[in-house]
Amino acid sequence: MKEKIQSIPTNPGCYIYKDNKGKIIYIGKAKNLRKRVNSYFTKKDLDSKTEVLVKQIKDIDFIVTNTEVEALLLENNLIKKNKPKYNIDLKDSKSYAFIEITNEEFPRIISARTEIIKKKKEVGKLFGPFISGDSRNLVLELLNKTFKIRTCKKLPKKKCIRYDIGICSAPCIKKITKEDYLNSVENAELVLKGKTKELLEKLKREMSNYSKKEEFEKALSIKNQINGIEYIKEKQNVERKKKYDEDIINYTVKNEKVYLILFNINHGLLENKKSFDFDYRENFLEEFLVQYYSEEEIPKVLVLPEEVDFSLLKFLELMKKEKVKTIVPKRGELKELLELVKKNIEIQFFGNIEKMDELKKILNLPSSPEVIECFDISHLGGTQVVASMVQFKNGKKDTSNYRKFKIREGDKNDDFKAMREVVKRRYSRLKKEGNSFPDLIVIDGGLGQLNSSLFSLQEIGVTIPIISLAKKFEEIYIPGENIPIRVSEKNKGRKFLEEIRNEAHRFAVKYQRERRSKSYFEK
Repeated sequence: MKEKIQSIPTNPGCYIYKDNKGKIIYIGKAKNLRKRVNSYFTKKDLDSKTEVLVKQIKDIDFIVTNTEVEALLLENNLIKKNKPKYNIDLKDSKSYAFIEITNEEFPRIISARTEIIKKKKEVGKLFGPFISGDSRNLVLELLNKTFKIRTCKKLPKKKCIRYDIGICSAPCIKKITKEDYLNSVENAELVLKGKTKELLEKLKREMSNYSKKEEFEKALSIKNQINGIEYIKEKQNVERKKKYDEDIINYTVKNEKVYLILFNINHGLLENKKSFDFDYRENFLEEFLVQYYSEEEIPKVLVLPEEVDFSLLKFLELMKKEKVKTIVPKRGELKELLELVKKNIEIQFFGNIEKMDELKKILNLPSSPEVIECFDISHLGGTQVVASMVQFKNGKKDTSNYRKFKIREGDKNDDFKAMREVVKRRYSRLKKEGNSFPDLIVIDGGLGQLNSSLFSLQEIGVTIPIISLAKKFEEIYIPGENIPIRVSEKNKGRKFLEEIRNEAHRFAVKYQRERRSKSYFEK
C-alpha cells in the first residue's frame, strides 16, 4: 500500500477507496491527493468509523483535476453515481411520505411513509416524496374530495355513509360504474404527474358536451373537479417557487454521530426546518454541504458555526451561478439564530434521554429502555373486543410498528384472558421470526393483567422486563411484588409511562370504533 500511495500525484482531485471485491466504499476530494490519502494510514488518532474504513481498503484509485473546485464537482457526481458505503448517507432524519395510488379493484389514494412502504408486500403507484407533510396532506385531501375517491379500508356491502354526505362515489355499492371510477383515479394521477393543463382541457371538453346534452348535474360535477384542480395547481406552484434568503446550519457530535439541523430563513422569518443524523468523520460538514446543495436551492447567505474552505464557497457559487456569502457570526441576531438551531438539536435528538433515564431508575432496569411496547384492551360491553400495541423508540412514537389485534379465544369479556392472548401472539411471532424484543413491555391495567401477561411470556419461554400501569392512581406493578410503586406525578419517567399508556388506549379505542363501524355496514 505504501508503494501505491507514493505513486499518487500531489495534484488536486478525487481519491477512490475499494474493498477486496473491487467495490467502491469511499470517495473523497483533496487539494493534495497523496498527502490526503497518506493521512488515513499514518494518523494515530482516527475515529472508530474511519479505522473500520481503513481496514477494508484493499485498492486505491484517483482522478486528477485542475482545481479543488473541479474536484468538489467530480466528488459530488461520483458519490451520487456509486453511493459508497462509507460516505455520508444524507437522509433527513424524518421519514418522507409519498402519495400512493393503491393496487386494488377500486384504488384508493393514500399517504404512505417510507418505513411502511418497505414492509408492504405489494405497493401501488408512488408519487413524491413530499418533504412538507402539510402540502402532501393538502394535496391528498383535495384529490380525494375533488374526484370522490373512496377512503374506506374495507368495502361496505350495503350502505356507504361517505356517499350519503357526498364525499365518496361509492363504487363498491355500484353508485358509479367501475369504468367511471377508474377514470376519476386516472384524472387524479394526471394531477400528481403535473399534467394539470392536459387534464383541464379534457375536463372542459367533457363539461361542454354535458351542457350541450342538458345533463347539467354531470356538467356541475365536472366544474367542481376543474375548480379543485386549479386550486391544487395554485398551491403546488407556490411550493415550487419558494426560495430562501439564508440557511442557518449548526450541529452537535455525540458518540461519533453527527446531529445537524438546518433552518430556512426567508425575509428574516423562519419558514422551514430540516434535521439530519449521520456517522461522524473528518470533514463531514464540507461533505454534507456538497451533497445537500447539489440537490437543494442554494441561499444567498449561508450562516455556519465555523469557516469553510474557499474552494467549497466557489463550488456553491458555481452551482448557484451567482455570489454566495458565508457568515460565522460572533454576536448579534445571527449568532442567536445559530444558538437556537443548537437548542433545537438538543431538544429534538436528546430531549427524550432524560425521561428514559428516569424510567430506568424507577424500574431499576440495567439500561434505559430504548424500545417500549404497550398493550391495551378495548370493547363495548364485551362485544367487538380488540387490543392495541403501540411502540415507542428512543422516547418517541414509532407508528410503523403499531399493531392491532382481534381477540379470538375464550370469554371475550375477560380482560385478563384477552391480554394473555395478545401478549402470547405478539412475542411468539417475534420469537419465531427471529426479530428483536423490546427493552420493556407496559400493560394497561393492574396486577391481574400483569400476571396474565407474565404467564404468556413464561409459556413461550421469553424473558422481557414487564410492568403494568393502573389508571386510578397511576400505580406501577412489577412482577413478584403485590405492593405497587408510587411515583410523584411530576416525575418525568412516570409522565412518560402515562404518555405511552394513553397512546395505547387511544389506538385501541380507535380500532374498536372501526370494528363497530364495519359491523354496522355489514348489517
